[in-house]
Amino acid sequence: MNGIKPDFYFTNNKNFTMITPDKANPLRESREVFIKMVVSNWELQNQRLNGLLAKLPDERLLVSVAEGKNRAIYLLGHLVAINDGMISLLGLGERLYPELDELFVKNPDGKFDQIPSVAELKAKWTNLNQVLTGYFAELDAEEWFRKHNAISDEDFAREPHRNKLNILINRTNHQAYHLGQLIFLKA
Repeated sequence: MNGIKPDFYFTNNKNFTMITPDKANPLRESREVFIKMVVSNWELQNQRLNGLLAKLPDERLLVSVAEGKNRAIYLLGHLVAINDGMISLLGLGERLYPELDELFVKNPDGKFDQIPSVAELKAKWTNLNQVLTGYFAELDAEEWFRKHNAISDEDFAREPHRNKLNILINRTNHQAYHLGQLIFLKA
């Protein structure tokens, strides 16, 4: 084969095809397109939330998004904490803000008298998204389809859809859900 090593071998019990680096690899291309779609949607949700935060005065984030619901500052802290968890969940490094879990994940809004200010949470949100964007840019297509750190090898063998990319899909949906709540602040 002129010294070219194949990337993949496929067989369907009748035909044998060797895909070499000099030929198109539709599986890899499909994965890369799918990853691009997911990461782009995550970025879009970030842009939407950033746009809303930029339009609202900080004082507006101190009120509940609706009668009897969480305050906007709590939802922002919650999103920072949950998205920060992706760093360790995806095996990308150490979390930046683990101290936020106690305030915004493990306890309901209003439990604590002292929480970070709106300005502090906005700064953490901005920094976190810059860090995550850098990490995501470094992951190759195959890495996105590997197991995340909250699933055992045995469970992943049975359920390979529980991969790193699925975590980002889940977190993007979670963020969109809370953005839907925060939209009520515009009224």
